[in-house]
Amino acid sequence: MNDATLRRELVRLLETLDAHMPYEEAVADFPDDAMNRRPPNVDYTPYHLLEHLRLVQLDLLDYVTNPDYEEKPWPAGAWPAPDATATRADFDRSIEGFLADRRELRRLIEDPETDLFRVILDSPGHTVLREIRLAGDHCAYHVGEFAVLRQVMGTWPASRRD
Repeated sequence: MNDATLRRELVRLLETLDAHMPYEEAVADFPDDAMNRRPPNVDYTPYHLLEHLRLVQLDLLDYVTNPDYEEKPWPAGAWPAPDATATRADFDRSIEGFLADRRELRRLIEDPETDLFRVILDSPGHTVLREIRLAGDHCAYHVGEFAVLRQVMGTWPASRRD
């Protein structure tokens, strides 16, 4: 596999463009009255899950780009508070923040000056490639989860065809 092919495949993984539902499709037209509702047998809301996606991706971006990176505490650094609620503006900000950080990760991937095999300073051998792969895997997992939550909660638009 050459460098251009690897970079193209990483972008596809990051943006869940192959075997998975894209993030944008999963979050589209989400109803206001369900953002803060807990689905049956789930300890978090759709908003919490979107914030988790945003916070983890931001942390991975910081890990790759910030030489002064400091690990976030678990779970506080990766999840909103259990009682956190969102307005439509908060929900949309979470989506936009996720997309902005993903664009930055994509920029890093597509930049030929980015050494994908560079070991991250003070890491146990983690590379930029590893962190990009983690970001894509994490997103695909939780986007699938979000889609299932929508199905369980009945929040897909009536016009959706599956």
